[in-house]
Amino acid sequence: MAVQSWIDILKSSKKTALIHDGKRKIHYLFTDGKEMAEEYDLKTDELIVRKWRYKSPLGAQGQWQVEVGEPLAGPVTSLDSEVIKENCSNPVFTRKDTKSSFQWRIRNLPYSKDVFSVSVEPSERCIIIKTSNKNQLPLDSSAVGFTHANNTLIVSYKKPKEILTLEQDLLKELKKLKGTGEGDVDCKTQ
Repeated sequence: MAVQSWIDILKSSKKTALIHDGKRKIHYLFTDGKEMAEEYDLKTDELIVRKWRYKSPLGAQGQWQVEVGEPLAGPVTSLDSEVIKENCSNPVFTRKDTKSSFQWRIRNLPYSKDVFSVSVEPSERCIIIKTSNKNQLPLDSSAVGFTHANNTLIVSYKKPKEILTLEQDLLKELKKLKGTGEGDVDCKTQ
């Protein structure tokens, strides 16, 4: 989308502004029903948050999807609830913009800087972030696939035979362990 057409779309949207807690908060309602909310720091005019919300095919309000800033915190649940959630040590990809730069941040990467390489592919108009291959197995482009659903891009890479064999061997060893009975494992909560 050209910059000028994006500016025209922003100008033609219905906008509501609010100043609260040191931030300028702006809500945009577009003619197609999409919504965008932004927060700017009042002192620096730096964009802190940009998030989007789309209506579902049946017209219900969707969840906010963060484009810039920290991901929204999930609902607080009690300790004894049976909610499955992502491990907090998994990498988290976010975007943060400064006045002079676009920034992409990937948190929870405990490796040293020399494991990563960052390059620009001008012909593809993209930035590529790479890590060194820890298991030293060759990468196969035919093993990569992706899909897009619910505003989420999902990239998959089929596990190599060597990894599948290793995991099967480990599972065989785990099955040899003697448990105390089905569902009767003594796990003390911290």
